[in-house]
Amino acid sequence: MSKQVSSNTVAHEKLLLNPFEVSDDQILERIYITHFHCVEKYDVGPLYNVASNVIKHSIEIADSIKKDPQQIEEVGEETGALISFQRLPALKRIACQMICTGRGEQYAHQTTMLILEQLRDYSWDAKAVITLAAFALEFGKFWQLAPIQRDKLGKALAELNSLHCVEENIEHLTNFNRLVEKVMQVVKCITHWKQMITAEYNVKDVPSLTDTLHEIPVLAYWTISTLVTCTSYIDFLGDKNYRYDLSKFDYKLEFILKNFKDHEDKCNTQIGRIKDYLRRKDIINSIETDTQIDIVKFLEALIIPSDSQYSRPTLYNGLTGGQAGIGEFKNKYVLLFISGLDHIENEIQLLKSIDEKLKEEPKELEGYRKEDFKILWIPIVSVWDEEQKKKLDATKVMWYVVKEFNFQTGIDLIKEVFNYNDNPIIMLISPEGKVENPDAKQIISKWGIDGFPFRKSDHTRLTQQWNWFWTEMNSLSPTIRELIKRDSYIFIYGGSNIKWIQDFTTAVEKLKKNETDLSLEDTRIESYALGSDSPKIVPRFWITIDNLLASRKQTTKGGEEVQEDSTTREIKKLLLLKQDPHGWAILTRGSQVKLLGHGEAMLRTVAEFGSWKGTLNSEVSFDAAFKVHYKKCKDKTVPQKCEHREFANYPTDILAHIPCPNKCGHEMEVASVKYMCCHGHETNDFT
Repeated sequence: MSKQVSSNTVAHEKLLLNPFEVSDDQILERIYITHFHCVEKYDVGPLYNVASNVIKHSIEIADSIKKDPQQIEEVGEETGALISFQRLPALKRIACQMICTGRGEQYAHQTTMLILEQLRDYSWDAKAVITLAAFALEFGKFWQLAPIQRDKLGKALAELNSLHCVEENIEHLTNFNRLVEKVMQVVKCITHWKQMITAEYNVKDVPSLTDTLHEIPVLAYWTISTLVTCTSYIDFLGDKNYRYDLSKFDYKLEFILKNFKDHEDKCNTQIGRIKDYLRRKDIINSIETDTQIDIVKFLEALIIPSDSQYSRPTLYNGLTGGQAGIGEFKNKYVLLFISGLDHIENEIQLLKSIDEKLKEEPKELEGYRKEDFKILWIPIVSVWDEEQKKKLDATKVMWYVVKEFNFQTGIDLIKEVFNYNDNPIIMLISPEGKVENPDAKQIISKWGIDGFPFRKSDHTRLTQQWNWFWTEMNSLSPTIRELIKRDSYIFIYGGSNIKWIQDFTTAVEKLKKNETDLSLEDTRIESYALGSDSPKIVPRFWITIDNLLASRKQTTKGGEEVQEDSTTREIKKLLLLKQDPHGWAILTRGSQVKLLGHGEAMLRTVAEFGSWKGTLNSEVSFDAAFKVHYKKCKDKTVPQKCEHREFANYPTDILAHIPCPNKCGHEMEVASVKYMCCHGHETNDFT
């Protein structure tokens, strides 16, 4: 098969063709029939290095002849290590074909096609480098004679090669060497191209590679054709009577090299963006090893472009109304909000509520300072036209916003790393630049500021911190189990004041009848009075809760008190709430406890529903509106007084050991324990 194709091609090429008289597309058609799949895998790097060294030193010798023929023996001394390359049996044969080529573009074309057929199983870069090496073989042998002209043999060999007349042909020698240097540039471009396409870059990511794929065969053809012409011209470098115009090859190489370099520059730019993308991705994924990652570097990698193609986005501080710098987030937790500008009303309302709560007392929760938390919004739209800009301004948010964000690399990172698909997301990023919670929106939607500091673990904490309560309730009453399954709002209430219980029951029943006024289709009201199943439930419930608190020992480690966990705090709140003389009530949404309330304030809030039902809408839930009105009622009805607790069965290790004041040497026994506030005033906030 190979021999048949080869003979047919040779026969076809007997009609000599001048490549300067046809288009590159026509040349491409001819050379593609000589190219098979790259069966021969050849590492061109070592061969290119040897060939380029030979050519470089040969040109140095030629340059020295132009300057001072007496000093040529000092030029081109090689001190580096020898380079080993895979031997090519065809190298000398190709060199021989090149040196024996007739003068003229047609003959250069014919030899070029023969070389391409011999190298049909090699890649395009290997074809070019092997031909360059064949040229270097002849070019190097010619100039090797120059430094040895002083002995008789060397002088005779130099004369046979007309080397002694080279200085009489300096102008043509200069043009020749310049063309050789240009050919080396082209070969270097071809080898660099091969490195790019073997780097496993996706054509989709580097579209300019497609353009180079069609240009490389033509570039390789003109490289080989020029090298064939230069090789055939070597014997005439010392012949002042022989002139051959090489400028046509010079112009042709200049033209195709310029076009190729334009595509190569585009490829390099696109590859540079890929490398930049991967570097930024490593930072965002917290796997960068060269530098320490923090929230500032994280945000810079996400939103600050290094390419002048993209304008630098404006970071806007909604609170001050002015521009801000990335440095303002140093050592801060960031709630990163990413969304479009359509259908984000619920998310905006959620974050506005959180933003307000972060500014309120207490300043510290769960060991975290609220002031260390910042909200940053990155709105993403396809085009920032005037309509989109007006939509953004209309939100009137009071947190940080990246305005007119169009950094495509950042957008691609957001889509890939954060799985953003146009649906709004809210993430929690730590001061160390790590994603603490990829879905903080879930905990914010469900728990509001109670979910602070919005870690993944906080969702578990909040879900489980009332397990003790529901475990006991479910064991006491089958009614409560059914109510929880309905995912309705439930008022669980009780107390020793019979009148208050009756009034509260009546108020809740009236509220149930007004469900059509609640505006929200999923808002349903249920109620359960503790003991309504059986009066025996009440003392059993409170004894269990009382013993549960006593069993949660507060020991010390190294003299420091162990910080009270959230479950212990909730148990204490409930036990203290029990002492309200009117009664107590708990508002839940399914198994989510929303509010622990004092009797009188809870009664007023339910009874005055008509005065605050107008605040209910799709953005303000029933429990959120209820809490706001409850707080107003609580401030009016709940007196500021001290609470006290008595333990009948106390754990001995929570009490300080007190010696007998009569100095008998024994410690006092404790018959009962009573806790009372020492200063006479205390406000207990159970919301």
